[in-house]
Amino acid sequence: MAKNKSEQEKIIKKTTPTLEERGVTRQTLLHRAQRADNDEFFTRYEDVEKELDMYPKSVWKNKVVFCNCDDAVGNNERTTSAFALYFLKKFKELGIKKLICTHYGGKVDLFNQGPKGYIFTKNGFSEIGTKEYPKNYTGSFDDPLSLKILREDTDIVCTNPPFSRAIDYWRMIIESGKKFLIISNITNPITLAFIPYFKEGKAWAGYNRVDWYLTSKRELTRAAGTWYTNIPIKNRQKYNHLKIIPLKDIPEKYKRYDDSKTLIVDNCYIPSDYKKPFAVSARSILNGLLEKGYALIDDKVYHPCINGKKCFARVLVRKTSS
Repeated sequence: MAKNKSEQEKIIKKTTPTLEERGVTRQTLLHRAQRADNDEFFTRYEDVEKELDMYPKSVWKNKVVFCNCDDAVGNNERTTSAFALYFLKKFKELGIKKLICTHYGGKVDLFNQGPKGYIFTKNGFSEIGTKEYPKNYTGSFDDPLSLKILREDTDIVCTNPPFSRAIDYWRMIIESGKKFLIISNITNPITLAFIPYFKEGKAWAGYNRVDWYLTSKRELTRAAGTWYTNIPIKNRQKYNHLKIIPLKDIPEKYKRYDDSKTLIVDNCYIPSDYKKPFAVSARSILNGLLEKGYALIDDKVYHPCINGKKCFARVLVRKTSS
């Protein structure tokens, strides 16, 4: 399940009046979306399959997989969440030992599973699976029972936690020490609460972005997300997006210095021979820069100023190996 208040863009049906007819701008709609109370968005199956198929089957073999964010299991595909559906379909192929999914008993019931939180457990390929409705269980990822399952039974967590509670979720999953594969906002690498995880090598980007989700009405909505994990990534395709070359060969329009004389590089250009700290955007981090001999040097966001004007947030990195 995805819950996101940032960078939302609803698809408007043809019968809906145009923005001009409604007397609003696109930016106004985005601001309204950011303030919306209902931030229940759900992951599409094709996005789950596209990412998870990238990992070796050995990652899942004999492992207990925990989907701890509204991963309902129903009688058909329409009433089963994308994460649960993927692991149910691939249970034997991946050699999973056990699948545990928790259903959150919230206001929005996309899967028609009712308002009560429950725990679905499937032990082995031949078992159908069972649902348990513990008394007073909410199904939330931070419910005491969910945390107990995480600590005592889980090997790998795979889900789409609510974007609006990402800070709490990341803190919990990092502290658990468990392997994870989750979706979160693309700006996390340059967001104060998350920078330390990337700096300390406790998390990195997965293979793919996730731009489209389903609302509770099963309409498409857009939000800027990507996969994050602590499972090793081999042959990351996005390494090719990093243009690591000598500073003198970087086109002038993609390099500049801020008022403090700190170098800023854009468009994934990376100076291979620059010894001082320089500023990059989240995109470079997501493309695997920290796996290429560069490291974050601060636990904070860097806001460059050019001619006294504050620019977009970045982070400072430095080359650590030759």
